[in-house]
Amino acid sequence: MITALPEPRPVFDVPVLRWGILGTGWIADKFVTALQASTQQRVVAVGSRSREGAERFAAGHGIETAHASYEALVGDPEVDVIYVASPHPSHLEHGLLAVEAGKHVLVEKPLGLNAAQARQLAGAARAAGVFAAEALWSLALPKFDVLAQLLADGVLGQVGAIQADIGEWLPEEHRIFDRALAGGCMLDLATYPVMFAHWVTGVPEDVVAVGTRHSGGTVSAASMALRFPSGVEAALLATATHATPTTAAVGGSEALLHLDGPFYQPGPFTLVQREGPTLRYEEEPIAHAGLFHQALQVALAIGEGRTEAPFRPLDASSATLEIMDRVRAVTGDRFDME
Repeated sequence: MITALPEPRPVFDVPVLRWGILGTGWIADKFVTALQASTQQRVVAVGSRSREGAERFAAGHGIETAHASYEALVGDPEVDVIYVASPHPSHLEHGLLAVEAGKHVLVEKPLGLNAAQARQLAGAARAAGVFAAEALWSLALPKFDVLAQLLADGVLGQVGAIQADIGEWLPEEHRIFDRALAGGCMLDLATYPVMFAHWVTGVPEDVVAVGTRHSGGTVSAASMALRFPSGVEAALLATATHATPTTAAVGGSEALLHLDGPFYQPGPFTLVQREGPTLRYEEEPIAHAGLFHQALQVALAIGEGRTEAPFRPLDASSATLEIMDRVRAVTGDRFDME
């Protein structure tokens, strides 16, 4: 039993790095906006497949240098670290492009289309001696640091159950339904509940799943049941066609953690204790404005000479994708470019 929640551990002495942005889409815009609003990190260059696209993005964000190719971006000597924000099928290619140019790299989730691609990129980064990480931003949030402390301190007792869901009303024209872009619910949405279950308790021994196929051919929804060697069971859901509460919970013998929706974004959670007070953690629900936290963690790790992010080690990224590979094998969800 505890009477007060721990505080998020502060981040001090973060070096200022020079960031290059590979890609000019929605998530690149959100990432750069968050960095510029909440950190001292410098976004010095952007690269696109066209000069027009790069210049438009640069002008919109006050970025000094616009490169008309990704190769020019990773070859820019004024850039310390590359943020890969291209479509999913290109994450491996562009991650390797940065690594082979000797650049540190933060790759937008997922690290690859599957576990094999993630391991390939991780191996290349390790061989080159550069930093590499998956931009699984949730785990860099202050909220998740508090959750990590509660789990490490055994406040929940023996964990026995995990629940997590994510669901959105996405329009028919959304890229998530595009087979050419490795569409479907897994890489964009299921990443979060699967990541959460793995983060809490490791690799499952059993994976059971069912999926629903969209008219365009992608698997738009998946329900997953996982059983872990410790005896923990997890019930997970992801859907691109229906809104869900997008909450998460971890049930233990001594306490229950309940994360308000969307659980993977900044926001509050509740600790309900079997014996003791119910405690509430409050955090402003600033949505993707919280993307800056992962950039601070990356800059800190690089400044300390690390080649991986403590909040999201490369093996954890590969393990999450391995679980999703197992789910996709059951639901028949295969990407055309695999």
